[in-house]
Amino acid sequence: MRSYLDFEKPVAELEAKLEELRAMAAQGDAVAIGDDITRLEGKAREALVQLYSNLSPWQKTQVARHPLRPHFTDYARTLFEEFDPLAGDRKFGDDHAILGGFARFRGRPVCLIGQEKGSTTETRIKHNFGMARPEGYRKAARLMELADRFALPVISLVDTAGAFPGLDAEERGQAEAIARSTDACLSLGAPNVAVVIGEGGSGGAIAIATANRVLMLEHSIYSVISPEGAASILWRDTAKAQEAAVNMKITAQDLLRFHIIDSVIPEPAGGAHRDPQAAITATGDAIEAALGELEGLDAAALRRARREKFLAIGRNL
Repeated sequence: MRSYLDFEKPVAELEAKLEELRAMAAQGDAVAIGDDITRLEGKAREALVQLYSNLSPWQKTQVARHPLRPHFTDYARTLFEEFDPLAGDRKFGDDHAILGGFARFRGRPVCLIGQEKGSTTETRIKHNFGMARPEGYRKAARLMELADRFALPVISLVDTAGAFPGLDAEERGQAEAIARSTDACLSLGAPNVAVVIGEGGSGGAIAIATANRVLMLEHSIYSVISPEGAASILWRDTAKAQEAAVNMKITAQDLLRFHIIDSVIPEPAGGAHRDPQAAITATGDAIEAALGELEGLDAAALRRARREKFLAIGRNL
């Protein structure tokens, strides 16, 4: 069953009428109402395209969090072959919010890392809604060090509201683990590409997204804090999250304009959740193009380019 966001009400009404007509056609004379179905399909499609061509930052936030949006496991299953996940940080235990291992991407061996939010109640609890604890970031750093040893490109798929803020995470050194993972990204002698496929929240995102190329899906978001968190700090009122989202410049389009990311990956009309396969394929094409741009660079050049890229963000802003 399709899940509609609040602002999609006009489209929901049109598609509800369309389903009614299709049900009538299945029971009676399909020819008699075939023209009505065709006309309404075109109208619904036009309304969807128009609506999604002018989304506000808060509406994009809602789309980025859509429960049916493709997650890490969908990308891993569709884009990658022979994915062999590894577990554990060799210090404390395994974290299920960050998944990673080695795979083949369109014929080439790569290291794949990403956050998984889960798609059902059971899997969301298992993966802690994509919010990793310290062992998740230490696992990511371990994988990147292995990839560096064998000169394998690293692909990171970012989708998290942020690192887990629980007491147990702080007791085990959450900040240090995020810093160590970020340092592992910066130290890579192999190319790395990060894609924000949904939410890119705070240090939980940057820990695996400090890459030579940072890409974002068209309706994803990337910020130092969630709009609700910013509203709570600035105005002590989470109801002002929409205002915070506008002022924080968290959309892919804003971040491209500020040169914080390198490119925006177009999504199907209505968002990635409407046509996951098309969104995943477009993401694969963008990753392949980004890796192609980095081919031929040696380890020193990759590290230097990555360092200059992130230093330039501070200078430009």
